[in-house]
Amino acid sequence: MTTPYEPHASDVDPAPRQPGRPGRKLGPIAPGVSSSHRTWLEPVRETYLATGFTLDHLGDRVVLARSKLSELLRGVGLYPRWETIHRLAAELDLPSWPLHRLWRQAALDAGKAPEWIERSTHKAALATARPRPPLEHAALCQLVEADYRFYAQVFLGDRARDAAVQDTFAALWLRWDTALRSPDTRAFAWSLLRATVMARTTHRDGRPELEAAVFDAVALNATQTSPTTAADRMTQLMELFKGISKLPAPQLDVMVLLHLCGLSAEKASALLGVPLATVRADERRAIRYLESTILLPDTEGPAS
Repeated sequence: MTTPYEPHASDVDPAPRQPGRPGRKLGPIAPGVSSSHRTWLEPVRETYLATGFTLDHLGDRVVLARSKLSELLRGVGLYPRWETIHRLAAELDLPSWPLHRLWRQAALDAGKAPEWIERSTHKAALATARPRPPLEHAALCQLVEADYRFYAQVFLGDRARDAAVQDTFAALWLRWDTALRSPDTRAFAWSLLRATVMARTTHRDGRPELEAAVFDAVALNATQTSPTTAADRMTQLMELFKGISKLPAPQLDVMVLLHLCGLSAEKASALLGVPLATVRADERRAIRYLESTILLPDTEGPAS
């Protein structure tokens, strides 16, 4: 009944083409790799492919057999220890702190005990101290954090919401060079947030559940309405939010930002990194769909 969304590299940014090099090419990420594992594995692979190194050359530098390195970069076999990932990050010039944060979350998702994680990290403890991120990255995160939290709150509880936003910022730091090369840094950052949130959201019949947002919306007006009115409104909102959850991703995001988070169309445009006309067009299409399937109640104002 629950079908978690598994983001792929194509959801965020296409992997660069592998440069010409001797020997067998690196295979794709294994199909069963979890979304949290992919979050750090994909940028590591992208960086490796951009270097022009062969697996033999990189394996010699990180002291790892070619076959084991290939398995690591495909997500095959046992979940890797942090000491190995730290050596790999040093050779690829990747920032250790955000990589360690994402590696740790994926380790927990893989069923690794906290004691295993601490033992694995012990020899490289100094490398996990948090340095300063790029100034532009820090500025963007500060600008969008509150609105990212509003969006994530619609789908997740408080702790999961906060973790999703901070993991998004870690992934953005890890892929900052790619973000700067993208057509719009804000759109790139949003794609990371959406993938992270949807990967952790409960899905039913292939659609994200929004029931928690219904209760938040009703709670806002609970003191001003009678129990009967509140019950009727909840029934209406349940149908509305069920309809919203079936919308295509761009329309769903616009409806959540405008009608559940209470943002203006201009603010949503800036947050999504898309033209204002696109936001308004997506809202019109979404409303037409909802009006054709359910009675659309008043949803102005934030839901959380």
